[in-house]
Amino acid sequence: MKKRLDEWLKSQFDPPPAIRTARLWIRDGKIYPAPVKVGRSYYVEENAVFQNGVARPSLASRIPQ
Repeated sequence: MKKRLDEWLKSQFDPPPAIRTARLWIRDGKIYPAPVKVGRSYYVEENAVFQNGVARPSLASRIPQ
């Protein structure tokens, strides 16, 4: 299930970064899997992760057992 970008930021960061910053992260490919733009809004998978490095993280490690 996808969440709006602002809701996803609130669930991942305290305090959440600015939407402008998150849009730069999207452009730079720092949110995986990549968000989808619908109209003017971005939607992000609930289990998406932010990575600041080059290697892609494993989503399997974030799924509760």
